[in-house]
Amino acid sequence: MAIEIFRRREQKYLIDRWQYGELVRQISPYMRPDKFGNDGHYTVTSLYFDSDDHKIYFETKNKLNFRQKLRLRVYDETDLEGTAFFEVKQKHEKVVNKRRMLLPLREAYRYLNEDPSTPLQNYETSNIQVFKEIDYFRKFYGLRPEMVVSYDRHAMHCITDPDLRITFDLNLRCRNDDLLVEYGSHGDNFIDPHLVVLEVKVSDAVPLWLTRILQALGCEQRSASKFCTSMELLKGDKLPVDIVKENVNLVEVHKEGKKDRYESTLF
Repeated sequence: MAIEIFRRREQKYLIDRWQYGELVRQISPYMRPDKFGNDGHYTVTSLYFDSDDHKIYFETKNKLNFRQKLRLRVYDETDLEGTAFFEVKQKHEKVVNKRRMLLPLREAYRYLNEDPSTPLQNYETSNIQVFKEIDYFRKFYGLRPEMVVSYDRHAMHCITDPDLRITFDLNLRCRNDDLLVEYGSHGDNFIDPHLVVLEVKVSDAVPLWLTRILQALGCEQRSASKFCTSMELLKGDKLPVDIVKENVNLVEVHKEGKKDRYESTLF
């Protein structure tokens, strides 16, 4: 049975394709491919939600100490009878809590389209308590489907520490003209296709061997919000003009990395 409640710490990096290849090579003695997908490779497609006044976007953009998102997620190709994951992802400072439930995709759409007063017990789901939390969050914020975000994921698990997981997300794309996740992972790139989003997920501290490899390859922690970057691409003209957009261009990321390394030598 899929785990439905997670609590962990996450470190995010924005790396280039060369760093990705080298990192996979150097961590391979310590890591194994995720058991899902093809040798740890699979496609993630998520329907994200926001309110009419974009409360979720601004909470995320402003990095509130407590912020949360709602998404409906599927893996690889699927249809209405396939399994979907309804998830609430909460972040308090650097700790991530994720609560999710499994249900057929058709049931997820039925919940989104039917009268809000329909009893939750009428739906087929794996966890009614998580469903109640999702329903409350959705109604309290007035959430509605906003956009679809997709990417190709390469996931690895530590051989000796089951709590250490590393994911590489490539070919990140988004769309808001077609919000049906069963129609595939097509969309426009919202992060430079030469860049890879690296996430290190641990329950406690990052092991020393991994820290040393990341430092040797010049991998620097950098926030890269998939939600905010997608929103800025799809709805940039409807957001405040003074919004500082996410920096997701290969050349600019390299410039910032060199600048940060230079400034660190001055102190």
